[in-house]
Amino acid sequence: MSKYRIVHYINNFFAGSGGEEAAGMKPEIHEGAMGPGLALLTAFGEEYEIAATAVCGDNYFGENLEEATEELISLIRPYAPDLFIAGPAFNAGRYGVACGTICKAVEKELKIPVLTGMYEENPGVDLFRKDLIVVKTKNSAAGMRKAVPVIKNIGEKLVKGEEILGPDIEGYIERGIRVNYFAEKRGSERAIELLLKKCKGEECLTEYPMPKFDRVEPAAPITDMAHTKIAIVTSGGIVPQGNPDHIESSSATKYGIYSIEGMERMDKKDFMTVHGGYDRAFVTEDPNLVIPLDVLREMEKEGIIGELANYFITTTGTGTATGNAKAFGEDFVGKLKDDGIGAVVLTST
Repeated sequence: MSKYRIVHYINNFFAGSGGEEAAGMKPEIHEGAMGPGLALLTAFGEEYEIAATAVCGDNYFGENLEEATEELISLIRPYAPDLFIAGPAFNAGRYGVACGTICKAVEKELKIPVLTGMYEENPGVDLFRKDLIVVKTKNSAAGMRKAVPVIKNIGEKLVKGEEILGPDIEGYIERGIRVNYFAEKRGSERAIELLLKKCKGEECLTEYPMPKFDRVEPAAPITDMAHTKIAIVTSGGIVPQGNPDHIESSSATKYGIYSIEGMERMDKKDFMTVHGGYDRAFVTEDPNLVIPLDVLREMEKEGIIGELANYFITTTGTGTATGNAKAFGEDFVGKLKDDGIGAVVLTST
Protein backbone atom coordinates (compact mmCIF):
# COMPACT_ATOMS: atom_id res chain seq x y z
CA MET A 1 0.00 0.00 0.00
CA SER A 2 1.43 3.37 -1.02
CA LYS A 3 1.82 6.01 1.62
CA TYR A 4 0.53 9.58 1.63
CA ARG A 5 3.43 11.84 0.71
CA ILE A 6 4.20 15.03 2.68
CA VAL A 7 6.67 17.77 1.78
CA HIS A 8 7.68 19.90 4.76
CA TYR A 9 9.06 23.48 4.66
CA ILE A 10 11.39 24.88 7.35
CA ASN A 11 13.76 27.83 7.66
CA ASN A 12 17.53 27.98 8.13
CA PHE A 13 17.30 27.81 11.93
CA PHE A 14 15.10 24.72 12.16
CA ALA A 15 17.17 23.04 9.44
CA GLY A 16 20.21 23.37 11.71
CA SER A 17 22.05 25.57 9.23
CA GLY A 18 22.49 28.45 11.67
CA GLY A 19 20.84 31.65 12.86
CA GLU A 20 21.20 35.13 11.34
CA GLU A 21 24.49 34.20 9.70
CA ALA A 22 22.59 31.63 7.61
CA ALA A 23 19.42 33.66 6.99
CA GLY A 24 20.52 34.44 3.44
CA MET A 25 20.67 30.80 2.30
CA LYS A 26 18.93 30.02 -0.97
CA PRO A 27 16.20 27.36 -1.35
CA GLU A 28 17.29 23.76 -0.95
CA ILE A 29 15.52 20.39 -0.95
CA HIS A 30 16.51 17.40 1.18
CA GLU A 31 15.25 13.83 1.03
CA GLY A 32 13.14 12.74 4.00
CA ALA A 33 12.41 14.46 7.31
CA MET A 34 14.69 16.76 9.28
CA GLY A 35 14.37 19.06 12.27
CA PRO A 36 10.75 19.34 13.47
CA GLY A 37 9.73 17.07 10.57
CA LEU A 38 10.97 14.11 12.60
CA ALA A 39 8.29 14.78 15.23
CA LEU A 40 5.67 15.18 12.50
CA LEU A 41 6.73 11.90 10.89
CA THR A 42 6.29 10.05 14.20
CA ALA A 43 2.89 11.67 14.81
CA PHE A 44 1.46 10.90 11.37
CA GLY A 45 2.38 7.23 11.59
CA GLU A 46 2.86 4.47 9.06
CA GLU A 47 0.29 5.71 6.52
CA TYR A 48 2.44 8.75 5.78
CA GLU A 49 5.96 9.62 4.76
CA ILE A 50 7.80 12.93 4.63
CA ALA A 51 9.19 12.60 1.14
CA ALA A 52 11.29 15.75 1.31
CA THR A 53 12.09 18.84 3.35
CA ALA A 54 12.38 22.22 1.61
CA VAL A 55 14.60 24.80 3.31
CA CYS A 56 15.14 28.51 2.73
CA GLY A 57 16.77 31.30 4.74
CA ASP A 58 14.36 33.84 6.20
CA ASN A 59 16.23 36.85 4.83
CA TYR A 60 16.55 35.37 1.35
CA PHE A 61 12.84 34.60 1.23
CA GLY A 62 11.84 38.03 2.56
CA GLU A 63 14.09 39.91 0.14
CA ASN A 64 13.28 37.73 -2.89
CA LEU A 65 9.62 36.74 -2.45
CA GLU A 66 8.80 35.94 -6.06
CA GLU A 67 12.12 34.29 -6.90
CA ALA A 68 12.21 32.23 -3.70
CA THR A 69 8.62 31.08 -4.19
CA GLU A 70 9.26 30.01 -7.78
CA GLU A 71 12.48 28.21 -6.82
CA LEU A 72 10.75 26.33 -3.99
CA ILE A 73 7.80 25.31 -6.16
CA SER A 74 10.19 23.88 -8.75
CA LEU A 75 11.97 21.90 -6.02
CA ILE A 76 8.75 20.62 -4.42
CA ARG A 77 6.81 19.68 -7.57
CA PRO A 78 8.81 16.53 -8.50
CA TYR A 79 7.90 14.91 -5.17
CA ALA A 80 4.17 14.99 -6.04
CA PRO A 81 3.07 15.50 -2.42
CA ASP A 82 -0.44 14.83 -1.12
CA LEU A 83 0.02 17.37 1.68
CA PHE A 84 2.31 20.35 2.21
CA ILE A 85 3.19 21.55 5.72
CA ALA A 86 5.15 24.71 6.53
CA GLY A 87 6.63 25.40 9.94
CA PRO A 88 5.23 25.85 12.48
CA ALA A 89 6.69 29.35 12.71
CA PHE A 90 5.53 30.21 16.25
CA ASN A 91 6.22 33.97 16.76
CA ALA A 92 9.04 34.28 14.21
CA GLY A 93 7.67 36.96 11.90
CA ARG A 94 9.88 36.48 8.84
CA TYR A 95 9.41 32.72 9.08
CA GLY A 96 5.64 33.14 9.41
CA VAL A 97 5.40 35.31 6.32
CA ALA A 98 7.51 32.78 4.40
CA CYS A 99 5.34 29.86 5.58
CA GLY A 100 2.15 31.65 4.56
CA THR A 101 3.55 32.72 1.20
CA ILE A 102 4.82 29.30 0.18
CA CYS A 103 1.66 27.54 1.43
CA LYS A 104 -0.55 29.80 -0.66
CA ALA A 105 1.65 29.29 -3.71
CA VAL A 106 1.77 25.49 -3.32
CA GLU A 107 -2.00 25.32 -2.93
CA LYS A 108 -2.47 27.36 -6.10
CA GLU A 109 0.21 25.72 -8.25
CA LEU A 110 0.07 22.07 -7.10
CA LYS A 111 -3.64 21.93 -6.18
CA ILE A 112 -3.01 20.08 -2.91
CA PRO A 113 -4.01 20.81 0.71
CA VAL A 114 -1.58 22.93 2.74
CA LEU A 115 -1.18 23.63 6.43
CA THR A 116 0.96 25.84 8.64
CA GLY A 117 1.11 26.95 12.26
CA MET A 118 1.83 30.26 14.02
CA TYR A 119 1.43 32.21 17.22
CA GLU A 120 -1.58 34.53 17.02
CA GLU A 121 0.57 37.72 17.01
CA ASN A 122 2.80 36.55 14.17
CA PRO A 123 2.37 39.01 11.24
CA GLY A 124 1.83 36.03 8.97
CA VAL A 125 -1.49 35.37 10.71
CA ASP A 126 -3.09 38.63 9.58
CA LEU A 127 -1.67 38.20 6.10
CA PHE A 128 -2.87 34.63 5.53
CA ARG A 129 -5.58 33.63 8.02
CA LYS A 130 -8.33 34.12 5.43
CA ASP A 131 -6.49 32.03 2.83
CA LEU A 132 -5.09 29.17 4.90
CA ILE A 133 -5.68 26.99 7.92
CA VAL A 134 -3.15 28.24 10.46
CA VAL A 135 -2.79 26.02 13.53
CA LYS A 136 -2.66 28.07 16.73
CA THR A 137 0.69 27.60 18.50
CA LYS A 138 2.59 28.96 21.48
CA ASN A 139 4.95 31.88 20.92
CA SER A 140 8.13 29.78 20.85
CA ALA A 141 9.40 26.37 19.79
CA ALA A 142 8.81 25.22 23.37
CA GLY A 143 5.22 24.71 22.18
CA MET A 144 6.21 22.23 19.47
CA ARG A 145 5.00 19.21 21.43
CA LYS A 146 1.47 20.62 21.68
CA ALA A 147 1.41 21.87 18.09
CA VAL A 148 2.38 18.58 16.41
CA PRO A 149 -0.75 16.55 17.34
CA VAL A 150 -3.01 19.37 16.13
CA ILE A 151 -1.14 19.61 12.83
CA LYS A 152 -1.38 15.84 12.48
CA ASN A 153 -5.14 15.71 13.12
CA ILE A 154 -6.00 18.53 10.72
CA GLY A 155 -3.48 17.29 8.14
CA GLU A 156 -5.09 13.84 8.09
CA LYS A 157 -8.53 15.35 7.58
CA LEU A 158 -7.26 17.52 4.72
CA VAL A 159 -5.62 14.60 2.93
CA LYS A 160 -8.66 12.33 3.32
CA GLY A 161 -11.20 15.02 2.46
CA GLU A 162 -12.90 14.93 5.85
CA GLU A 163 -14.82 17.86 7.29
CA ILE A 164 -12.78 20.46 9.19
CA LEU A 165 -14.82 21.66 12.15
CA GLY A 166 -14.67 25.07 13.85
CA PRO A 167 -11.42 26.68 15.03
CA ASP A 168 -12.13 26.18 18.72
CA ILE A 169 -12.74 22.47 18.13
CA GLU A 170 -9.84 21.77 15.78
CA GLY A 171 -7.27 24.21 17.21
CA TYR A 172 -6.65 26.62 14.35
CA ILE A 173 -6.88 30.42 14.19
CA GLU A 174 -10.24 32.02 13.44
CA ARG A 175 -10.56 32.69 9.69
CA GLY A 176 -13.62 34.94 9.73
CA ILE A 177 -15.78 32.26 8.08
CA ARG A 178 -19.35 31.96 9.36
CA VAL A 179 -21.11 28.61 8.99
CA ASN A 180 -24.84 28.07 9.48
CA TYR A 181 -25.90 25.27 11.79
CA PHE A 182 -29.05 24.13 13.62
CA ALA A 183 -28.95 24.94 17.33
CA GLU A 184 -31.04 23.12 19.90
CA LYS A 185 -32.35 26.40 21.35
CA ARG A 186 -33.62 29.51 19.61
CA GLY A 187 -31.51 32.67 19.65
CA SER A 188 -33.58 34.51 22.27
CA GLU A 189 -33.17 31.65 24.76
CA ARG A 190 -29.42 31.46 24.20
CA ALA A 191 -29.09 35.22 24.61
CA ILE A 192 -30.96 35.20 27.96
CA GLU A 193 -28.80 32.31 29.18
CA LEU A 194 -25.63 34.21 28.29
CA LEU A 195 -26.92 37.36 30.01
CA LEU A 196 -27.74 35.46 33.20
CA LYS A 197 -24.31 33.84 33.23
CA LYS A 198 -22.71 37.25 32.82
CA CYS A 199 -24.80 38.70 35.67
CA LYS A 200 -23.67 35.84 37.92
CA GLY A 201 -20.03 36.34 36.99
CA GLU A 202 -19.87 32.95 35.32
CA GLU A 203 -17.91 32.20 32.16
CA CYS A 204 -19.93 33.04 29.06
CA LEU A 205 -18.61 32.83 25.53
CA THR A 206 -20.23 34.99 22.90
CA GLU A 207 -21.33 33.39 19.65
CA TYR A 208 -20.15 36.46 17.76
CA PRO A 209 -16.79 37.73 19.03
CA MET A 210 -16.07 41.33 18.08
CA PRO A 211 -12.69 42.56 16.80
CA LYS A 212 -10.41 44.24 19.33
CA PHE A 213 -8.95 47.63 18.51
CA ASP A 214 -5.99 49.17 20.31
CA ARG A 215 -7.15 52.74 20.86
CA VAL A 216 -4.50 55.35 21.61
CA GLU A 217 -5.40 58.79 22.96
CA PRO A 218 -3.84 61.40 20.63
CA ALA A 219 -1.30 63.79 22.12
CA ALA A 220 -2.14 67.46 22.50
CA PRO A 221 -1.23 69.56 19.43
CA ILE A 222 2.07 71.47 19.42
CA THR A 223 1.45 75.17 19.89
CA ASP A 224 5.04 76.46 19.58
CA MET A 225 7.08 74.45 17.08
CA ALA A 226 9.90 77.03 17.16
CA HIS A 227 10.68 76.02 20.74
CA THR A 228 10.05 72.27 20.42
CA LYS A 229 12.76 69.62 20.37
CA ILE A 230 12.21 67.09 17.56
CA ALA A 231 13.41 63.50 17.17
CA ILE A 232 13.41 61.25 14.12
CA VAL A 233 11.97 57.73 14.39
CA THR A 234 11.74 55.49 11.35
CA SER A 235 10.56 52.04 10.30
CA GLY A 236 12.50 52.51 7.06
CA GLY A 237 15.50 50.40 8.07
CA ILE A 238 18.22 53.08 7.87
CA VAL A 239 21.29 51.90 9.78
CA PRO A 240 25.02 52.64 9.87
CA GLN A 241 27.04 50.92 7.16
CA GLY A 242 27.47 47.25 8.02
CA ASN A 243 24.31 47.11 10.15
CA PRO A 244 26.26 46.75 13.44
CA ASP A 245 23.24 45.62 15.49
CA HIS A 246 22.03 43.14 12.85
CA ILE A 247 18.52 44.58 12.57
CA GLU A 248 16.49 42.22 10.39
CA SER A 249 15.36 43.21 6.89
CA SER A 250 11.82 42.13 7.76
CA SER A 251 9.91 40.98 10.86
CA ALA A 252 12.28 42.92 13.09
CA THR A 253 12.92 41.82 16.65
CA LYS A 254 15.08 44.81 17.58
CA TYR A 255 15.64 48.52 16.95
CA GLY A 256 18.68 50.78 16.99
CA ILE A 257 19.58 54.28 18.19
CA TYR A 258 22.30 56.00 16.16
CA SER A 259 24.06 59.36 16.40
CA ILE A 260 23.64 62.18 13.87
CA GLU A 261 25.46 64.70 16.04
CA GLY A 262 27.32 67.30 13.97
CA MET A 263 25.92 65.96 10.70
CA GLU A 264 24.21 68.23 8.19
CA ARG A 265 22.82 65.41 6.06
CA MET A 266 22.73 61.61 5.80
CA ASP A 267 25.69 60.41 3.72
CA LYS A 268 25.58 57.11 1.83
CA LYS A 269 29.18 56.51 2.95
CA ASP A 270 27.94 56.32 6.54
CA PHE A 271 24.41 54.92 6.26
CA MET A 272 22.55 52.22 4.36
CA THR A 273 19.10 50.61 4.40
CA VAL A 274 18.36 47.01 5.35
CA HIS A 275 14.62 47.24 4.71
CA GLY A 276 13.29 44.41 2.54
CA GLY A 277 10.28 44.32 0.27
CA TYR A 278 10.88 47.35 -1.94
CA ASP A 279 13.43 48.75 -4.42
CA ARG A 280 16.12 50.33 -2.22
CA ALA A 281 18.16 51.87 -5.02
CA PHE A 282 17.11 55.48 -4.46
CA VAL A 283 17.47 55.32 -0.67
CA THR A 284 20.84 53.58 -0.96
CA GLU A 285 21.99 56.55 -3.03
CA ASP A 286 20.38 59.15 -0.75
CA PRO A 287 19.42 58.07 2.81
CA ASN A 288 17.90 61.52 3.39
CA LEU A 289 14.83 60.23 1.52
CA VAL A 290 13.96 58.20 4.64
CA ILE A 291 15.79 60.21 7.35
CA PRO A 292 15.23 63.81 6.17
CA LEU A 293 18.20 65.16 8.11
CA ASP A 294 19.10 67.71 5.42
CA VAL A 295 15.68 69.38 5.52
CA LEU A 296 15.36 69.25 9.30
CA ARG A 297 18.76 70.91 9.72
CA GLU A 298 17.57 73.74 7.48
CA MET A 299 14.39 74.08 9.56
CA GLU A 300 16.50 74.10 12.72
CA LYS A 301 18.72 76.92 11.37
CA GLU A 302 15.71 78.93 10.23
CA GLY A 303 14.07 78.63 13.64
CA ILE A 304 11.07 76.68 12.33
CA ILE A 305 11.81 73.96 14.88
CA GLY A 306 13.52 74.53 18.18
CA GLU A 307 16.12 71.78 18.11
CA LEU A 308 16.80 68.39 16.51
CA ALA A 309 17.82 65.47 18.72
CA ASN A 310 21.37 64.27 18.06
CA TYR A 311 20.24 60.72 17.27
CA PHE A 312 17.58 58.82 15.35
CA ILE A 313 15.72 55.62 16.26
CA THR A 314 15.26 52.97 13.59
CA THR A 315 13.86 49.54 12.80
CA THR A 316 12.24 47.83 9.80
CA GLY A 317 8.50 47.71 9.32
CA THR A 318 8.02 44.89 6.81
CA GLY A 319 6.24 42.03 8.51
CA THR A 320 7.16 43.25 11.99
CA ALA A 321 4.72 41.90 14.56
CA THR A 322 2.42 44.43 16.19
CA GLY A 323 3.52 43.12 19.57
CA ASN A 324 7.19 43.75 18.77
CA ALA A 325 6.50 47.24 17.40
CA LYS A 326 4.53 48.15 20.51
CA ALA A 327 7.32 46.84 22.72
CA PHE A 328 9.89 48.94 20.83
CA GLY A 329 7.87 52.10 21.40
CA GLU A 330 7.29 51.38 25.06
CA ASP A 331 11.01 50.78 25.45
CA PHE A 332 12.41 53.92 23.82
CA VAL A 333 9.66 56.38 24.78
CA GLY A 334 11.33 56.80 28.18
CA LYS A 335 14.50 58.05 26.50
CA LEU A 336 12.51 60.50 24.38
CA LYS A 337 10.83 61.91 27.48
CA ASP A 338 14.09 62.12 29.43
CA ASP A 339 15.68 64.00 26.53
CA GLY A 340 12.86 66.55 26.44
CA ILE A 341 11.52 65.50 23.05
CA GLY A 342 8.28 67.34 22.32
CA ALA A 343 7.46 65.76 18.95
CA VAL A 344 8.57 62.93 16.68
CA VAL A 345 8.88 62.85 12.91
CA LEU A 346 7.94 59.25 12.03
CA THR A 347 9.00 58.09 8.58
CA SER A 348 8.72 54.82 6.67
CA THR A 349 9.70 53.80 3.15
